[in-house]
Parts: sequence; C-alpha cells; structure tokens
Amino acid sequence: MKRYDKLIFVSNSDTCRSPMAEAIMKSKFLLGDLEIESKGLIALFPEPVNQKAEAVLVSNGLSMKDHKSEQLESTDFMDRSLILVMEESLKQKIFEDYENAKNVYLLTEYIGELGEISSPLGKALVDYGECFELLSDLIVRLVVVLNEEELLC
Repeated sequence: MKRYDKLIFVSNSDTCRSPMAEAIMKSKFLLGDLEIESKGLIALFPEPVNQKAEAVLVSNGLSMKDHKSEQLESTDFMDRSLILVMEESLKQKIFEDYENAKNVYLLTEYIGELGEISSPLGKALVDYGECFELLSDLIVRLVVVLNEEELLC
C-alpha cells in the first residue's frame, strides 16, 4: 500500500514557486498514482500564475496558464496527504495556523537536503529561471524518494 495519495506544494501565494513545482512534478514518472496540487498560505482570491514564472515554464515545455491560486485549508491535512513547503517560515506558519497539520515538510528536508527555495517574486526573469532549475533538481530527487517509498510499502 502506498504512503500518500496526494501531494500539495505550498508557497506564500500559490502564484510562483508552488505552481512551478506542481508543473514540474506532473511531468515526472511516478510508480503509483499521486494527486498533485499547489496551494498558498495567503491566497485570498484566485490569481493566475506569475507571468515570469509562466514564461520560464513555457520555455521548459511546461505551462500553468489555466492555474488559479488556492488557499491551503484545514481539510488538506489528511493522513495520506504530503505537504511540501518552500521555506521554514511557511512550515512554522502552517503549524501555528492549523491545529490538525501533519505530514508537513520542507521540500529539501523531505529528500534529505538542506536549504530553502527563495521566492523570485519581483526579481529579474533570470531569477525565476534559477528558481525553476533548483525546483527541477529537487523534484528529480523527490521522485526517486517517492518511488522508493512506493516499492517499500
């Protein structure tokens, strides 16, 4: 039996890092079925993906043009849901704001790495490209971890 049924990437507003991570993850091969989403801690109304993030996605053969930001909800914390955040401060905020929070990790922490994924918002297009490359590298490792867990369950 697999460990998780759903994977949710979480960033501040669900308009840049988490949708990029969702798009990258959906392009990868997983041994088991896994619902993949992205959400934000501050997504008060549906917003599209940041234009620079979308430009970087498109230049890499991906797109989130139909994505609309969504707020992380208490109902997202299920036993078989994995919540991966970009920064330690987001992880702490989740544990402060959601009493039922569980299975919440930094993306880097979950794959045995150190560090955070900083937001490129308001920066140059090259910074969005660097964020995409970092997410791509980390998600390749995440796929290996999830596939290994699938084999062990």
